[in-house]
Amino acid sequence: MKPVIVVHGGAGRIFKEREEGSRSGVKRAALKGYNILKRGGSALDAVEEAVAVMEDDPHFNAGRGSVLNEKGEVEMDAIIMDGKNLASGAVSAVKRIDHPIKLARLVMEKTDHMLLTDQGALAFARAMGIPEVPGEKLITERSLDRWKKNLEADSNPQEFQKDLGTVGAIAIDSAGNVASATSTGGLTNKLVGRVGDTACIGSGGYADNDVGATSTTGHGESIMKVVLARLILFHMEQGKKPQDAADAALNFMKTRVGGLGGVIVISSSGDWAARFSTKQMSWATVKDDELLCGVHAGERHRQSVEEAMSSMGS
Repeated sequence: MKPVIVVHGGAGRIFKEREEGSRSGVKRAALKGYNILKRGGSALDAVEEAVAVMEDDPHFNAGRGSVLNEKGEVEMDAIIMDGKNLASGAVSAVKRIDHPIKLARLVMEKTDHMLLTDQGALAFARAMGIPEVPGEKLITERSLDRWKKNLEADSNPQEFQKDLGTVGAIAIDSAGNVASATSTGGLTNKLVGRVGDTACIGSGGYADNDVGATSTTGHGESIMKVVLARLILFHMEQGKKPQDAADAALNFMKTRVGGLGGVIVISSSGDWAARFSTKQMSWATVKDDELLCGVHAGERHRQSVEEAMSSMGS
């Protein structure tokens, strides 16, 4: 099996001045994951490290670029899933952790549970020796500014929710195993303790070697209502190709509950798709040593892996 990785940096609205940063961010993440796969690494390692790259990038609503809740704090959700045995780990409402995706993997591998939340997740992180960081380290000037503007009497909360930046990655390795990983800071000015789709298996992501893998992004409550990630794989089980399965599921979510979003999908044979019903979604993929990426519908920038790494100083 030829290794493939696909990543996304969130569906929604990407302001013009942030497009190039978002495009570069997903390219960097995809290249990081692909290098792991090319060396014979696992799909699980590849998606974890690709997402960790984006958690470090302030262009995305995850990790260091996370939006703030109603109290001006960062609360993050993440999930990872292994298609080989359907093992999964997730965390929600996590604070003061650089890489929630790494904590999610530890939940999967070091506990008998699938989801830990808030103080329980933090206590587990401490037990695992994961260092805590000051909460302000995860807060960017942009997130703080958006939070303040959304507190104003004449603000429109819905306008801020269009700018979503959940990150995700899916991959298939040389052994034919698939994996999925998703991480987010959630919705701007959300209620304290709100858990969105990302941490929920079958909504924020899913992976099954028999079918494929997917990671989702968009309006979390809508995604949960239709269990979007598992719905996509259901369509693939019925014979649809990744693109058709993604389109069918996104269309159902839009018509049934009025929700918009985006997905990346890969099949057990290595076919892939990146689809979205929002205005934009940053995404990138590497297959056969060729990188493709885009932000707008129909956009596909093509580079060799060597050229892409050289242009990014890697």
